[in-house]
Amino acid sequence: MIDIDGYPDEVSLDQIAHWDILKEGIEGLLNLIEENTQWADRQIERRGKRVIYYTYNTGGWSGNEAVIAALFKNYLFWGMFWEKHTVGGHYYFKINLTYCGG
Repeated sequence: MIDIDGYPDEVSLDQIAHWDILKEGIEGLLNLIEENTQWADRQIERRGKRVIYYTYNTGGWSGNEAVIAALFKNYLFWGMFWEKHTVGGHYYFKINLTYCGG
């Protein structure tokens, strides 16, 4: 969870890095990411139902950079759903729910 200064705690970052989408599903992970993102309503865009187009923008905030770094360590998520990232901390994922119990 985000602390008083806007940074996610180490427990949450570890959960993001080690979340098993095959056993625990994708929704819980996406919720955890959003709960640990400063200004999530402005930094995250989510579109679609069967295929989720998920955009994460760090906004340059080091706490949000820590979240994306933890997600990068989640090899299953990153390997299956990462599409691209661009300069400025913009990350794009295409999440096909067929592959994760959706």
